[in-house]
Amino acid sequence: MDDIAKRLDISPTALYRHFPSKYALFREELFRLAGLMVRAAELPEDAERWSPRERVDHLLDSMITMTIANRTTVGLARWDRRYLEPADYELFIAEFTASIRVLRALIGQVRPELSGHDRAVRAVSIFALTSSIGDHHVAVPAHTLAALLRAVCWAVIDADLTPPRTSADETKPDADPQLFEHEQLLRAAVTLFHERGYPNVSMEDIAVAANLSAASAIYRYYRGKSDLLSSAFRLAADRVSTAITPAVLAADTPGEALGVLIDLYVRDSFAERALAFVYYAEFGHIDPTDQVALRQVQQLIITEWAELVVRARPQLTMGEARVLVHACFSLVVDLVRIFGAGGVCPQEKVIRLLETVALGQPLPR
Repeated sequence: MDDIAKRLDISPTALYRHFPSKYALFREELFRLAGLMVRAAELPEDAERWSPRERVDHLLDSMITMTIANRTTVGLARWDRRYLEPADYELFIAEFTASIRVLRALIGQVRPELSGHDRAVRAVSIFALTSSIGDHHVAVPAHTLAALLRAVCWAVIDADLTPPRTSADETKPDADPQLFEHEQLLRAAVTLFHERGYPNVSMEDIAVAANLSAASAIYRYYRGKSDLLSSAFRLAADRVSTAITPAVLAADTPGEALGVLIDLYVRDSFAERALAFVYYAEFGHIDPTDQVALRQVQQLIITEWAELVVRARPQLTMGEARVLVHACFSLVVDLVRIFGAGGVCPQEKVIRLLETVALGQPLPR
């Protein structure tokens, strides 16, 4: 609270007159955003005379405008809403669910042939895509960003997401290989960071989860909790970065190369759901020294993917391509977080969604 008061150039006492705690401030801001989203999903009275596509257009424009205007809070809500108290969390999710339900119904009016599950996946994807701008600071003019997000949302609504008849989702995953002790430690830590949030996990918690007799045993492999988190980030980043060159060399076109990278990224994210989430949610807790090197790797990955997007779609700028790549990465995490691994939103559908975002439409099968 002292830090917030200093930023506002007021005394802590003055701040406490308005909010009794940091949590109260946090809750107020998230519920302010939820209220804005609910209002953005409301249609005017004369919307009854509009066509279904005009109704969706109105909602998309309202939602995108609101999201761009509240970009920082959107990022806070995406990853830190789990720190809301249980009753507040349920209420917050209910607010957003109501907005998603409105969009889902409107999508059904535009494409009545879609199943209820398919409409839900597209509605959630649209909310995830628009809110992904809270994850990064890519500088694109507001009107350009709004037009880009609107086009992506319509592409998701109109796309054929039917997976091929022979789907890899039907195959059973291989059994986990025998892990070395340092790998077991890392996996246990990532699982706990995902379930509880990095600040709420102790070294003792990790030791217990990894079946170690004492927390001191962890220090044979890692300098501390922050080192475990940095190692998890390096592992996730290395998997994505090392796939780029082989995919580009083996493909005949930039679109094909992106297709290979998207396929690998989705399957890795489904296989390592906790790691995928932690990679997005916990970057701010990494040691500042490690952040510099990891951010360089992240930017390299985004640039490599974005260059492929521009080569496949030369009408886009690099800034616009970066926005789409960020949207692809975060979309996978959101879909797995909401729908789980398979069922309503299987891997093949997620792959086709990412192809639609990056390339404007799914790749032919």
